[in-house]
Amino acid sequence: MRMRKKKHLEERLAEVSDILFISDFEDRNFNTAIKTPEYIDFDAWFGRKAPLILEVGCGKGGFAAEYAQRRPDINFIAVEKDANVIVSACETAKERDCRNLRFIKCGAEYLPKYIKPSSVELIFLNFSCPFPKNKYASHRLTHKNFLKIYKSLMKPSAEIHQKTDNRGFFEFSLESFSQNGFILKNISLDLHKSGFEDNIETEYEHKFASLGLPIYRLEAYLEDKGTLI
Repeated sequence: MRMRKKKHLEERLAEVSDILFISDFEDRNFNTAIKTPEYIDFDAWFGRKAPLILEVGCGKGGFAAEYAQRRPDINFIAVEKDANVIVSACETAKERDCRNLRFIKCGAEYLPKYIKPSSVELIFLNFSCPFPKNKYASHRLTHKNFLKIYKSLMKPSAEIHQKTDNRGFFEFSLESFSQNGFILKNISLDLHKSGFEDNIETEYEHKFASLGLPIYRLEAYLEDKGTLI
């Protein structure tokens, strides 16, 4: 049974290989891997030059597909490390004919290996795993180690937009951003009651909001800020 499932996954991955880059460094030494960059030529992959938008932890890709369709002027990169999840996201993108959407299968810590410094206009962190136990705090995607990575990828005008349903994780993120050179704005403790326009719901967000749970949101940028697209 396990072999048949693996074969089925491999077949599905092969069918979306034109829009999916799979990192082969997941089981190797992280420090060694990032010292030897293998930058992806996004202009060639997309067949054009356009502002680069990044979502770290795209899940099944609903947000990425919707955003890409709403913004045909940008190139969208969605990142997810789980093969079973990202293959579904790729299939969604193909079903919706999202021609400006591509995917990278890797952990966020490997992004500097594949994305050039100062090249990203906007980063989305949507409903990342909160890792509620303090001993796993370094795994949270707003931990200072990850913020350092995002800083290296961001253009001076770039921003990070985060949404979560977990208040503890949100409070951790507010503190982490503030302590690591970011300025916060548009902080919402209940997004769906805030009057915020043009919100794109993720699969998780729709589920939590339908239960009446608050959604927390923030925007963060570096002090040397220009004009966001």
